[in-house]
Amino acid sequence: MSDTRQQLVEHLRFFGDLGVTGVNRRPPSVASPCSPLAPRPSPLAPASWPLAPRTPEHGPRTTDHGSARGAEALALIKTDIGPDCSRCKLHGLGRKQVVFGVGNPEADLMFVGEAPGADEDIQGIPFVGRAGQLLTKMIEAINLTRDQVYIANVIKCRPPGNRNPEPDEIEQCEPFLFQQIAAIRPKVIVALGSFAAKTLLRSNDPISRLRGRIYDFQGARLIPTFHPSFLLRSPERKRDAWEDLKKARALLRAAE
Repeated sequence: MSDTRQQLVEHLRFFGDLGVTGVNRRPPSVASPCSPLAPRPSPLAPASWPLAPRTPEHGPRTTDHGSARGAEALALIKTDIGPDCSRCKLHGLGRKQVVFGVGNPEADLMFVGEAPGADEDIQGIPFVGRAGQLLTKMIEAINLTRDQVYIANVIKCRPPGNRNPEPDEIEQCEPFLFQQIAAIRPKVIVALGSFAAKTLLRSNDPISRLRGRIYDFQGARLIPTFHPSFLLRSPERKRDAWEDLKKARALLRAAE
């Protein structure tokens, strides 16, 4: 079987696992007829939250990036972080580089993950390992490409052994994520996994309880769902993730 045919078979098998029953032949775009939306649920996180809820002693400088848009603002934030950030202990625990973010700086859809893994630490790009390949397929399933969205993580450096981020690491790094969101101004944010959802929603609830609803966040609509790495371990939850992605797609279409 040729490589191209094998890739096609794998894509179709993935879509089948999600429960996708048809293929959209239009080119990737968010320019689609609007779909009716369910009534908006009450938000867990108030839309009036500040973008940087707390500024650690050694956190980002108080530079105002609000007047800059998209790529310019992101470049300023990346400069603030610096290539050799030492604000938390991760800089001395084996990380190779800061993994900032990638994608369209004016994206309508933004994905927020947890932290870089080994492949991301080497390449300096979020979601390029097995979980990243699955995320790419998830993005394609809603008729978009990675170049059309923006992808970032709560923390920008790899924890040793891919362990969970610790509270002090999140506290030091999350202001940069809030600044990224302010620069991009996405219409829809998909929080991938517990740490992303809990950080954005200021909640201690598990992702299984948070997902399935749509929340207001800084003028955007926020949809928590399972992290791709969890879906690799628990493929039976792919259909749940697909339902969350369909909500994101509907919101994007309604916002056109």
